Amino acid sequence: MSEFSAQVGPIVFRAACPDCRGRFELTASALRLAIGASRRTTFYSFTCPECGSSVRKPAGERIVELLSCGGVRTLRLHSTV
Repeated sequence: MSEFSAQVGPIVFRAACPDCRGRFELTASALRLAIGASRRTTFYSFTCPECGSSVRKPAGERIVELLSCGGVRTLRLHSTV
């Protein structure tokens, strides 16, 4: 029986900037996920590494699942009602 160790690199996510139209890969530490009470208040955000713009995009259930499982820092937003 032989042993081997697989070394896996950091998880990366593909993203695009709506301002400069740049396409790039970001690690989990470069992204933030905010989960709110509705679809309008659930989003992910990052700073574009090419132009420096703050980008905020909606996050549906599948995106939330992928980012959460990928180690993206998550903030749960609570309603004040």
